Parts: sequence; structure tokens; C-alpha cells
Amino acid sequence: MAESVYKVIELVGTSTTSWEKAASAAVATASKSLRDLRVAEVTQMDLHIVDGKVLAYRARVKVSFKYATDDDKASKSEPAAAAPAAKRPARVKAAPAFEDLPITPVKRVAKKAKRAPAKR
Repeated sequence: MAESVYKVIELVGTSTTSWEKAASAAVATASKSLRDLRVAEVTQMDLHIVDGKVLAYRARVKVSFKYATDDDKASKSEPAAAAPAAKRPARVKAAPAFEDLPITPVKRVAKKAKRAPAKR
């Protein structure tokens, strides 16, 4: 077996019913964008409480996945399909075109003269 390299990331899954469903939600979401998930380890469990009532179960999960190497890519007959861009939320809004930026006058402020430090 060839050497492999794995990346470990930490996720927090939430559920309104149980810690198991919270951990499953974290793994299910990660599996939509990551390939070759290998191990998931629940490292911490906590509750979100408001007014003495449990609103959500939270599970902190460390998930590992294998880095793809050139050997892995060559051994597969077809490339893995990437998630469609339409399903991924936009993280950064596109900047407006330069022509669309408003032109605002620049207000010039006179520079204050530097004062010599006071002698003591």
C-alpha cells in the first residue's frame, strides 16, 4: 500500500433532537463537498439552552479525509464530479464595475503644522 496523507478538520453539527443527529449532520454536510472521508471523532458535546430549555444539541466532530495524489487520480476511470456552483452559497459579493462606482468629490483638509515637543 502506498503512503497516504490525510487532512483533519473540525466541524460542529447541530440538531434539535440528539447529539447523534448533530454528529450525523456534520458528517453528511462534509460528505457533500469532500471525497474519501475516513474517520469522524466526536470530541465534544454541548447544549444550547435558552430560558432553561434545550434548543439544540451540538456535537464537535473531527473529520479526516484523504488528500488525492497523482496515483489516485490515474487509477480512477472517471473524475469525481464537483458540486454544482449553484448549490454553494456565495461567500463574497462581486465588486461593482469601475464604471458603476459613484463619483464623489474629495474634500481636502489642510495639514496641521507639527509642533515642537515641549521642553521640560
